[in-house]
Amino acid sequence: MNNDTDIQLSGPFKATDGSGRAHDIKAIRIFDEGYGAIDVYVDFAAPLDGLHKDKTLIAAIVAQLRTVGYKGPLLTQGDPVLQEKKLMVLEAPDEFNTFAAGKGWKDLAEEFGDDE
Repeated sequence: MNNDTDIQLSGPFKATDGSGRAHDIKAIRIFDEGYGAIDVYVDFAAPLDGLHKDKTLIAAIVAQLRTVGYKGPLLTQGDPVLQEKKLMVLEAPDEFNTFAAGKGWKDLAEEFGDDE
């Protein structure tokens, strides 16, 4: 993890998928890319075997984020191209930005007045 750009939101925990199987998650983190959109990276200890769309698993990840202070709406499945064998990428809603800022994320687009 690069401490300049990777911001860890949660350490290890277990999450259950829709079929009742428990999964070891090593960390939830964001990568500070310096613009308004945030992807949330969830590092798994073992391969996901196609569980990137599992709503129960995603809800369990959001529940973990809530234990560290996130209060906004659910996250959604990220771009299928970004998904990896042991990595789930979730898209965060705009409301996530406030939470992320509290963890050290900076929206450079906002800082420089860049609008879409």
